[in-house]
Amino acid sequence: MPACKITVLKTMFNQDLADEYRRPELHQGPCPHYTEGQEFTVQHFGERPEDFFCDWAWNDIHKVLMAVMLGGDFSPWMKDGNTFITCCTDGIKPVVFKLER
Repeated sequence: MPACKITVLKTMFNQDLADEYRRPELHQGPCPHYTEGQEFTVQHFGERPEDFFCDWAWNDIHKVLMAVMLGGDFSPWMKDGNTFITCCTDGIKPVVFKLER
């Protein structure tokens, strides 16, 4: 099974949504767990990266990771069928990941 490289492309923060919905004592700003350009490699399906990987983000990208590692072809949507762009579902501080075989 081919390895999958996970790259953090973007960390975002939606201040307007945080101001309206989030408790003010919580962390303000982009997700503190990731930095843009950070990379992880997964060698076997089901294996999480050795470095910290947020449970929520892992659950969100896991289905795409499975498709990438099992040979899924994303060419109907992507320029390179071996690559897919996905993100965690945190609407206030989403993180965008690139998964590539």
